[in-house]
Amino acid sequence: MTSGSAFAAAVTAPAQSSRLSVMNFLNEAANDYPKAISFASGRPAEAFFSIERWLEAIPLFQAHAAQSAGQSVLVAGRRIAQYGRTNGCVNELVAQQLRIDERIDCTADQVIITAGCQEALALIVPALCREPGDVMLARTPTYIGITGVADFAGIEIVPIEPRAGESWHRALHRTTQALRREGKTPRGFYLTPEFDNPTGTVLSEAERRSIIAGCVEHRIVVLEDNPYGMFRFEGEPTASMISLDSEGCVVYLATYSKSLCPALRVGAAVMPRRLFGSEGEARRLAGELSERKSFVTVNTSQVTQALVGGVLLAENGSLARLVDAPRKHYARNRDAMVGFLAHEFRDNSDVVTWNRPEGGFFLGVNLPFEFGQSEAVECARAYGVIVMPMTFFSLDGSRENEVRLAFSNLVPDEIESGVSRFARYVKGRLRSVS
Repeated sequence: MTSGSAFAAAVTAPAQSSRLSVMNFLNEAANDYPKAISFASGRPAEAFFSIERWLEAIPLFQAHAAQSAGQSVLVAGRRIAQYGRTNGCVNELVAQQLRIDERIDCTADQVIITAGCQEALALIVPALCREPGDVMLARTPTYIGITGVADFAGIEIVPIEPRAGESWHRALHRTTQALRREGKTPRGFYLTPEFDNPTGTVLSEAERRSIIAGCVEHRIVVLEDNPYGMFRFEGEPTASMISLDSEGCVVYLATYSKSLCPALRVGAAVMPRRLFGSEGEARRLAGELSERKSFVTVNTSQVTQALVGGVLLAENGSLARLVDAPRKHYARNRDAMVGFLAHEFRDNSDVVTWNRPEGGFFLGVNLPFEFGQSEAVECARAYGVIVMPMTFFSLDGSRENEVRLAFSNLVPDEIESGVSRFARYVKGRLRSVS
């Protein structure tokens, strides 16, 4: 494969295949352009990975499992190495961590442990959209992982955003009615309400309540993805949607990829106690997810579950202490990126703007010209900086004048150099049209 080929495939393929190619590009861009500074992938900072220390926590979980089951430590260790329960073996510890860190009132039997959040999406989306005409909803732009899941399953994903002055409740009603006239039924609504990927934005509590009201009215299941919630730099946290949901329309998706490390591939889906008020429907959906998982991954690796469980035992059920240092790192990186953007575009602040997220891994930059396929290639090849066009994440081809910048797995010197390179490209474009 020639240099830049993964990137070229991502930006030149047709719409649906392009979405599938973008995820690959996120993983391959750095290899295609090894000398470029990459703002493409929102990877957690590797400086805070501690494999040796985390591996030492596995015996803690082994001893905990032995005591819980009335077994010897030797037998418990052998059970960990064996095939395990489809729904997981660290459910109680995960439920405890979510209660402590995220203020989510859930029990172990509501938790299904998955191979990262991505498996949870791959299980839930086809379980919700079972009939011809069933569709998923998502904000646009949105996380490329949900569009890939829908595309692979042959399920249409429909963009939804409120119009000016319109509530989410009203937008959901309008969109649902329009889809039903086409013979389609929205079954799920995917969103990241806290530090959204790709925009870095946050939905207010009022917006979250409005979405819940609309989804309850139209029996649409909300998939609340929250990989960045523990990385708030400032301001007050907003209540999770599942904690605001009294009717049972929210499935909460959690992951340890950002708080510990991606290689664990441990995530969770927290099911509502009553789905739209029905305990039976909640059990049916949870049972179907378990059945699907048993044929996809059989069970999430019990070794990596044991690592997560051991870390949670060592930390008394909370990850707050462990994420404190990386959170401060991400905050410094956010400040560095915003500061360097302000410096580089001090004479162009009327036409080049950006948001200042209160947490997470990403921010968006607005440009006075379209930035898409050819522009991304030129930036990477000629200027040595990799940025992601927001159109890569768009469901309707909108956001042509925006890019996403990830600031998580970098140091300030790299951010300064990358922003400078990006600014040289943008300023060159501005001069060429002036």
